[in-house]
Formats: sequence, C-alpha cells, structure tokens
Amino acid sequence: MKMESPAGKEGDALEKLTGALVMMVDDEPINIEVTQIHLEDAGYEHFVSTSDSTAALAMLADTRPDVLLLDLMMPGMSGFDILTEMAALNVLKDVPTIVLTSSVDAETKLKALELGATDFLAKPVDASELVLRLRNTLAAKAYRDRLANYDTLTGLPNRNTFMDRLDWALKHSERSGARGAVLHLGIDEFRKVNEALGPAAGDAVLRDIAQRLEVSLRSTDTVSRVAGEPQPSLSRMSGDEFMLLLPVIGTSDDAARIGERIRDAISQPVHSAGHELAITCSIGIALFPADGVTPDNVVKNAGTAMAYAKECGKNTMRFYSSELNARALQKLSLTNELRRALERDELRLFYQPKVDLQSGVVLGAEALVRWQHPERGLVPPGEFIPLAEENGLVVPLGNWVMREACRQSREWQLAGRRVPRISVNVSSHQFRQGDLREILAGILTETGADPQNLTLELTEGVIMDNAAGNLETLRRLKEMGMKLSIDDFGTGYSSLSYLNKFPLDELKIDRSFVMEIKGPDERCAIITAIIAMAHSLALRVVAEGVETEPQRAYLAAEGCDEYQGYFKSKPVPAGEFETKFL
Repeated sequence: MKMESPAGKEGDALEKLTGALVMMVDDEPINIEVTQIHLEDAGYEHFVSTSDSTAALAMLADTRPDVLLLDLMMPGMSGFDILTEMAALNVLKDVPTIVLTSSVDAETKLKALELGATDFLAKPVDASELVLRLRNTLAAKAYRDRLANYDTLTGLPNRNTFMDRLDWALKHSERSGARGAVLHLGIDEFRKVNEALGPAAGDAVLRDIAQRLEVSLRSTDTVSRVAGEPQPSLSRMSGDEFMLLLPVIGTSDDAARIGERIRDAISQPVHSAGHELAITCSIGIALFPADGVTPDNVVKNAGTAMAYAKECGKNTMRFYSSELNARALQKLSLTNELRRALERDELRLFYQPKVDLQSGVVLGAEALVRWQHPERGLVPPGEFIPLAEENGLVVPLGNWVMREACRQSREWQLAGRRVPRISVNVSSHQFRQGDLREILAGILTETGADPQNLTLELTEGVIMDNAAGNLETLRRLKEMGMKLSIDDFGTGYSSLSYLNKFPLDELKIDRSFVMEIKGPDERCAIITAIIAMAHSLALRVVAEGVETEPQRAYLAAEGCDEYQGYFKSKPVPAGEFETKFL
C-alpha cells in the first residue's frame, strides 16, 4: 500500500482550509480590497464582503461564511453591535470572528472578546500574521464542527447537521418550487443484537449499515437526484435510526425507489462477532412542502410514517398522511391517559379459567388486565398493551398485575375459598430488567400470598433469547416456590437441549394450532407431537383458545392436561369467577 507523506497530508488539510468562505465587513472598501489580495496570495478563493455595516447581518444569515473578518469602528452599525446581534441568533452565534481594528486598548479588546470575537488583530494588519491567525481559526472551527456535527461512531453527519441541511432544503424548495423528501430509517428489533452479542458487536453492525447506506447513495447514481441539483444527505439521528434528505425529487416514486434500494442494501446478511445476522429496516417517508414546511414538522411526520411501518410488520415502507398524524395524536393521547390510569386505579384484572380436560374441574386461571376508561369504557388490551410496550409502561403495568393477582389470591384464601393457581404473564421488558425476583419477593411479602398458587408465564421467545443466561434466572424464580410456564409454544424456535434444562412445569400450546381443529375428524400432527414431547419432559400441557367441542374432545383424546378458552368462559371479573368456578 502506498503511504502518504506528512507533507501530502498537510497539503490536503491546507487545501480544505483555503476552500473556506471568508466574509469581510469594513466601512473602508480599500481595506477590504487589500485584505482580499493578501488572502488570495495565500490560496484563499471564496469571499463575500460589504462596506455597509447595516447590511452585514442579512448577508451573514444568507451566506453563512466559515469565518468573519470584522471592523469594529464603523458608522451606522458598529462591530460591537454586529457581534451582539450574532450572539442572539442560533445560525450565526458559532461563526468565528476575527476583529480587525485600529483601536488596540485593552478595554476595546476585552469588550470584543466578551461579545464573542474569536481573535483580535490591530490595524494595519500584517499579512503573514493575518494568514496564520485565519488558518488557526479555521482549523479550530473544523475540529469543533466535527465534534458538534458528526457522529463519532459512524462518521456520518448527526442530527444537528441534518436539521441545518433540511432547513436549507426547505428554503430552496420555497424559492424554486421544487419538491423534496425525508426518509426516516429505523433498524428493526436492533435491541436484540445488543442483548445477544453485546454493545461492541452492535456498534460494529451500525458502522456496517452506515457504510452500506453511503454506498447505495453514491452521487453517480442518477436515480437518487435530479441532474445538477444537490445530492442526498445521510445522517445518523440517534441509536439505530438514520435520516436521508433528498433535497430535490421528481416524483414520490423517486423517493420510494430509493427506499427500496436502502431496504435491499440493509437486508444483506451482516457478519458480526462470528454470527451471521439478518437485519431489516422500516422506512417512513415525508414529502415537502406537502407534508411540512419547517424542519421539525417534516422530521416528525417522517417519524410518524416510520413508526407506522414498524406496526405494519417491519421491513416495510410507508408514506406520511394526515390520517397517520391523527392516528399518532390519538396514540399519544391514549398513552398519556394510560399513565394516569395506573395512578387513578382504572385497571381491572379479569380471570379466564384453566380447566382439567379429564375431570372438567377448574384448576386455575390466567390473570388478564383490562382498562376501565372513565369515558371510553372497557379498552381492549390489544389497544393499550402495545402502547405500554412502546413507551416503557409495560413494566409498571406488569408489576401491578402481579400485585393484584397475589392480593386476590390471598383474599380468596382468607375467605376460605378453594384457591386456584393464578397464571400471570411476564413481559420481555420485565424479565430482562434483572430484578424480577426481588420485585416478586416484595409483592409476596406485601400481600401474604402463597407463591405455590402463582404461575409465571413467559413466552418461548423470551426464554430462548439468551437461553444460557436465562437458565439461572429461571432457577432462582423456581426456588421461590412458583411454577413456571412457557407460553405460545410452537410460534418461536426452541432448542430441545435447553428446554430439557429449564425448570419448567407447564407448556401452553399456542391458539393458532388449536384453530386448525375444525371438526371431529380434523387432525393436528403438531399438537400431537407437542403433547408427546412435553409429557416426555414431565410438563403439564395447556391448550389455549379452545372454542368448540371438537377442539376440546380432540385435546382430551390426545392426552392434553388442561385447556382455556371461550368454550368454557371468556375472561371475567374476580367476583364472577368466584361465583361460577370456586
């Protein structure tokens, strides 16, 4: 490999600095002319200038130079006034300013520096000193810009840079009538990569994805831009989310084609930490000016479309629409109300009986949360459980369910009732927090419930995700006296070697298999195999979603132990469950 000499690197760095845009403000045109000649001799080529200080701010905002050379003593608007105004404007406050003035007293110098001046040179300015000070100022600015405007992990522009470029694109759109687009990319279930392989491997995957995105958007690709117009701009917004700005597009189909190309690039297998990973992304698209004329609105709407794409099954793409915005506002409102529901005692626990298939006796119940909204009535769990998972409310919600189930179990015990085994679902968020055992111990102490009357249900996916690490957690929960059940079995991927090691008591057949039994002559080989396997591991088998007599009869004939479903009863409040089944 050919090595670049230090002199070569220094030359490249100098070339980048001399490519900067230099703005000069001085009420004496001759001073501007002389200064520009000095800088041109040093290799600088790009200048804007004015001898009218009152026009300086508007020119600054329009051109946004890399550095400002500013005279202090000017009629109309002094350099001090310009520095004061610049400090109050976000777009100008970070422009480095070298003050050039004939006043060299300490008070003037200190005042200029306090107002934000970067450096100070006395007139008449020495050409060599000016060039050196300018170079140092631009080098410091380049370093600060890199830290403030670029992502350290991927090297891509960050959110600050993206929003600035989007602001420019929107103004360009307003002036020219051109249309553009913003694509919000979210990596699907990226959390699982970090959890399974660790954050270092996750970072490596993000770097790989960033490189793929850059390759797919090369400027030589004429599909991604209109000829002669600004190129697409890719940024990493945060975490596993990226944003693509298309400053000018012909039609919405152009944005869709680029989105498809991005999905194809990301979906190629990724190799990290010795593993081959299948990565997908969801993409939301907002068009401007149709979907917004401010950076915040366009980004918000693209994010809304991306969230909807994830809801639609992931690895998909959706355009923003006003209907999505109304839906997002409704979700936000419902989320806020759900937070208050936990505080206002609006949640209710319903119980669905679990029935012995041989005797018909109700042996237990699954506790299922319901939300009694003061205005909406009974909100279906399908509406608020996903919201709780998205917004971090599922953990306090799950803890409430555990506490209420234990309280009810103890109440039945004190009343002399036959206490059923109450099954409680444990969400992936609760399980992965690592303090589930401590929380349960506190609840059992608080309520006085017997842990032997409690069954924890965990999905197949939760148990098998980091199976080796979860084994010890499950053993510690089992030592507390509770029973453990694997829920929705058959919908995920289980290693039989680990399934044999887990301290499980029960296996629940997912309702999707039970639904295949339509009549008395229907057979389901998967159900038969699951029952046989579970019994070989000394596990009781519970079938979910039983709604008909043929389904119940088939399960009984195959040796299934218990069932639950509408054939026996829908979930009912505690009082009704007590009256009917205890």
